[in-house]
Amino acid sequence: MPVPRFDTIRTGRWTIRPLRPDDAEPLWRRRNDPETARFQSWTSPYPEQAATELVAQVVALDGVPPDNGWFQLAIDDSAAGEPVGDVAIHMTFDGRCAEIGYTVAAHARGRHIATDAAARVARWLFDAVHVTRVGAQMHPDNHASARVAERIGMVHEGRTLKSFWVGRENSDDTLYGMTHEQWAVWTDRDRHRPDTVRLVDIHADHLDEVLALRTHHTQERLVDPVPNWFGSVFAPGDRQPWVAAIEADGAIVGALLMARPDDDGTAVLWRLMVDRMHQGRGIGDATLDLTVELARRWQATSLSLRWRDLPGNAGAWFEASGFTRTGEVDGEIVARLEL
Repeated sequence: MPVPRFDTIRTGRWTIRPLRPDDAEPLWRRRNDPETARFQSWTSPYPEQAATELVAQVVALDGVPPDNGWFQLAIDDSAAGEPVGDVAIHMTFDGRCAEIGYTVAAHARGRHIATDAAARVARWLFDAVHVTRVGAQMHPDNHASARVAERIGMVHEGRTLKSFWVGRENSDDTLYGMTHEQWAVWTDRDRHRPDTVRLVDIHADHLDEVLALRTHHTQERLVDPVPNWFGSVFAPGDRQPWVAAIEADGAIVGALLMARPDDDGTAVLWRLMVDRMHQGRGIGDATLDLTVELARRWQATSLSLRWRDLPGNAGAWFEASGFTRTGEVDGEIVARLEL
């Protein structure tokens, strides 16, 4: 079945459309920005002639992605009326599967442009083209691109070793993807703020649910998987930990690891995670409030926590919640809230 024509999508903030001849110059400028080009498939400097030829090839397709090949879309800032990025589509298997890529100009980053555009294009691929799968591939260090893939529902599928070349540079390749069924589950997930959030003891009847909790792949660098918490965090002789499940409106959605106050009156929040399917619902905020209440019931004078000094960490969130860095760094940054 031939791939249908791509009709312009307007989101209110962004306009996603096929390329025009006047897109060549802004595309050339984007591709020559060192930070933009850092993890991409083109070499720098990127010739202006190459941009002109690429745009001409895509314009000649007249809005119809090829059954097997690449197609490019521009992302415009609707208010400014200027391009701020692009989305690439690579159709494979005669239009039955697709890979997408995304690039946003340096001055426009931090506004979820890539996420919004990639989500709209993925929906078009599933609904209009009826692909069975949408995937993305990226350099293992390109955490920003991986987070975009995760935010639109993709899951980490693996890593191929020394499989990607850009000029003379060779690297591994990280693979993300989602089937139509996975995408449907992701788009239909519960997104509302729960009415009730509780901390509950872990019992045999829901242990499997707790052990099955998963963060996004990029967050696994920041918080260990729940099965690793049991018996591995505290050395013999340390305080007894409490591993609790986070329950939102009756469903198990996360977990935390705490310890009662020691001799100096400090309780410790060692780990806190919310499953990838339930992030963005305010559950983390509600849970952090519950840990403060619990520490006070334990008659703690302060609550301590820590985070890993890596991109994407929760440090800004903790500090906005009143925690102050102690200056101690024991493999992780330590902060404390006085109670």
